Amino acid sequence: MSRADEIFAVMCRDIIDNGFSSEGQLIRAKWEDGSPAHTIKKFGVVNRYDLSEEFPALTLRPTAIKSATDELLWIWQKKSNSIKELGSRIWDAWADEEGTIGKAYGYQLSVKHKYPEGEMDQVDRVLYDLSHNPYSRRIMTNLYNFEDLHEMALYPCAYSMTFNVTENRLNAILNQRSQDILVANNWNVVQYSILVMMFAQVSGLVPGEFVHVIADAHIYDRHIPLVEDMLKRPAYPAPKVKLDPGVKDFYDFRPEHVIVENYQTNPQIKNIPVAV
Repeated sequence: MSRADEIFAVMCRDIIDNGFSSEGQLIRAKWEDGSPAHTIKKFGVVNRYDLSEEFPALTLRPTAIKSATDELLWIWQKKSNSIKELGSRIWDAWADEEGTIGKAYGYQLSVKHKYPEGEMDQVDRVLYDLSHNPYSRRIMTNLYNFEDLHEMALYPCAYSMTFNVTENRLNAILNQRSQDILVANNWNVVQYSILVMMFAQVSGLVPGEFVHVIADAHIYDRHIPLVEDMLKRPAYPAPKVKLDPGVKDFYDFRPEHVIVENYQTNPQIKNIPVAV
């Protein structure tokens, strides 16, 4: 069993057994048939992954690591809000008539800010500090810009990263306001673990601990049987995931530079109902 499997199973069991149900509450989300999409949730879930020990990919079901990387780079490297620049079609439902998601995610990372060292966006500021001032306690990004929320197709879910260097280890905290655990949990864990690995490599550091903080960690009512069945599956050791060591500039990374070895998983869960 991978450490990610263990963390996921404990989290899901706690949500299902001890969580708060929204039954009887006024909620926004609905299923395609128009019925309310209720959830059971836990507030303030904190999961910790030591990237120096193993890569946190689930084996209870597969996570498409290369596709997750593609979306991550679309946001953090291309700093794009155009769905045409993304390999997958997962953002199509939120695109406007111009094919953008408005001033969300990558757009926020593209905005230049004035610093004593010159104009930089948030990503370039992080990369600058990791190379020039790695022990700073101010290395952060934030996508939740209240001024632009009305022009975002979707309010950012994973909205803030804090980076911290201890000796030569790059640690990070991802803050997430809300998460659909079955659909998105390991997808985000994989993405931001890879981001830490990439930032570490181009900054002469090694990956350390990745901490994932979820304010509203929820499982939809129609997902509970799928999660229960998933937790009964056999688990396998974590895959070996590494980066092409020849890449020295963050902006040179491509999904093919993420090397995945020995990733044994259970079958994918198909036809997961999605609330809208």
